[in-house]
Amino acid sequence: MLRKESSTAATAHTPSSAQTSQITRLIDQVSTIIVGKHEQVTLSVICLLASGHLLIEDVPGVGKTTLSHALAHSLGLSFSRIQFTADLLPSDLIGVSVYDRHKEDFVFHPGPVFAQVLLADEINRAGPRTQSALLEAMEERQVSAEGETRPLPSPFFVIATQNPGDQLGTHPLPESQLDRFAMRLSLGYPDPAAERALMVGEDRRGLLQALQPVMTPQEWAQWQARVDTVHVSAGLLDYLQALIAATRDGRWFALGLSPRAGLSLLKLARARALVLGRHHVSPEDLQVLWVPAVAHRLQALPQSGRSAAAQARALLEAVPVP
Repeated sequence: MLRKESSTAATAHTPSSAQTSQITRLIDQVSTIIVGKHEQVTLSVICLLASGHLLIEDVPGVGKTTLSHALAHSLGLSFSRIQFTADLLPSDLIGVSVYDRHKEDFVFHPGPVFAQVLLADEINRAGPRTQSALLEAMEERQVSAEGETRPLPSPFFVIATQNPGDQLGTHPLPESQLDRFAMRLSLGYPDPAAERALMVGEDRRGLLQALQPVMTPQEWAQWQARVDTVHVSAGLLDYLQALIAATRDGRWFALGLSPRAGLSLLKLARARALVLGRHHVSPEDLQVLWVPAVAHRLQALPQSGRSAAAQARALLEAVPVP
């Protein structure tokens, strides 16, 4: 049985309310736009706080793009959106040099990737060359264009949306690219109360335009820096390593988690602890984040008869907390 966080642990070393109020206001403000999805909004904030890229997979029309807009507006970050299509070229994403007659030279015109928050809409509709260009941006926070390496703004996040793989015109993302996403979420359909609120409330576009940043980019950078100060005990590392080792033993998945995945999960756990006002990581942090942080990186064995997410949940139940 999974261990739940004790009340003593939950209150130990808790920062003051003034320290956590900015994150609370951020989550609450975005939740006024994405109604009835407080848990998904919180996970999205945790992902960005850990400097991770976010993949949102769901059917069209449930708020994936709106969530991206709301996060960027609320953080006061520059935002850019690009619609991924089968004919999208790397230059459409990165930019291109155009000859300037006045300067008598080629001038580079940056593409939409040069933003602090890039919404890659329907990412699984683009071809391999464009995916490769995006992969460099995600991993290195830079792009190679016209023979030069150009740094991207800081912070830099990719929030990508993808439609289910059985829809027309979609292609599975390469494993190497999936491994660069810290988390994958699904918003799902709203419950009846939330859907009624959407129907009778103000148009989401109008609400987005009215949003004011709850913090400056500099304050957000300070929050990100605090993530690495959250304490991780030796016992917690033992538990994390046991989970990772179980994915690699051949009984659950075709291939196990990479070291990159383990480091990403640990940073997400630190970010969640910080959001909840703690200075230490608990087993519950790993347990809550386990499926959204690792399922998209794994492929369940065919004989299991389960999806990767269901198999990841079963593994989590099978590995005891030390």
